[in-house]
Amino acid sequence: MRVAIAGAGAVGRSIARELIENGHKVLLIDKEPSSIRPERVPDAEWLLADSCELSSLEEARLETCDVVIAATGDDKVNLVTSLLAKTEFAVPRTVGRVNHPNNEWLFTEAWGVDVNVSTPRIMSALVEEAVTVGDVVRLFTFRQGNANLVEMTLPADSPYVGKPSGLIPWPENCRLVTILRDGMVYTPDAEQPIEVGDELLFVAAPEAEAELDQLLNPARQ
Repeated sequence: MRVAIAGAGAVGRSIARELIENGHKVLLIDKEPSSIRPERVPDAEWLLADSCELSSLEEARLETCDVVIAATGDDKVNLVTSLLAKTEFAVPRTVGRVNHPNNEWLFTEAWGVDVNVSTPRIMSALVEEAVTVGDVVRLFTFRQGNANLVEMTLPADSPYVGKPSGLIPWPENCRLVTILRDGMVYTPDAEQPIEVGDELLFVAAPEAEAELDQLLNPARQ
């Protein structure tokens, strides 16, 4: 997979290293000469260019990319980069970094963003996930599918403790995808029971989240 990353700062370089370790080809783009440091990620391609300029993206051969990640520290740049990648080069997947929470509402498909990544939201979700039991916590939003990745730690008073997952009447547009228990990952097949303290990960439509909460934790309603 070929991935272009706009923004060769600490965030962009960290993403690049991770992707390269996983066997992907990475191009780092930045308009600041001081940010072009190939020795820091020697296995990546590097391009001194402005990702908001159509000619720069043509030079980068963006049409050959499977994913474009707009990871600069400027939300305006990230939006324009995502929009150009999607509308001018038909890049299949775009990811936009949100630096300021007040701008998060802009990072949608209308601006060419398939997935937005907001550090404040992720951090708050991780805090909630770490300290709450029995609440549905939204971890991630899939823009194209109109669905969320949500987590619940199963409380002791849930009526479905010990029940096989195949016998639980999950809400419509909601699927249990993983069970985390004692440091192990379990596949939620029909015979796999859920137990007290299990971290249950679901992909669910927004309207199914309240139903899921009520199903697994009716005592708190």
